[in-house]
Amino acid sequence: MFNGSVNSGTNGRSEEFLDKGLNTASKSVDSLMTIDEVQKTLNRSRASVYRYTNTDTRNLNPPFNPRKLNTEFRSDQKDLLLFHPNEVARFAKDILRIKEVTVEIFNSPSSETQNILKAILDELVIIRNKLDVQSDKNQSIPNHLQDPDKKAA
Repeated sequence: MFNGSVNSGTNGRSEEFLDKGLNTASKSVDSLMTIDEVQKTLNRSRASVYRYTNTDTRNLNPPFNPRKLNTEFRSDQKDLLLFHPNEVARFAKDILRIKEVTVEIFNSPSSETQNILKAILDELVIIRNKLDVQSDKNQSIPNHLQDPDKKAA
């Protein structure tokens, strides 16, 4: 997710505290952050984070608003508000004017599907290498066949 230093010269936040918050956010399930994790990461009150959030009581998924903190897609009004780390970093940098926001994406643990796709990729690489070797053999013409006009000694 995201990790790194976040500095702000105007509000006196400590870089050490924010690093701790960013590391906490990186342990989030499914790489999405809850409102509590956003609150801790940005060092803002819960009410403040809700005030920043792009929500609408009449529209479950309002259109993207560059001046607000946009949530991930929800299928029900009762679903938790979840935020992608890149969106939180964008909001912190562009709107809150926090400098030096760094986003770091961590790979999720391998699933069975990922293992199967890796095995398929490995087989395709082997097939490609064999085809390249066979193609090289077909293109290499022995020296005595390259120039038919050449006289034999």
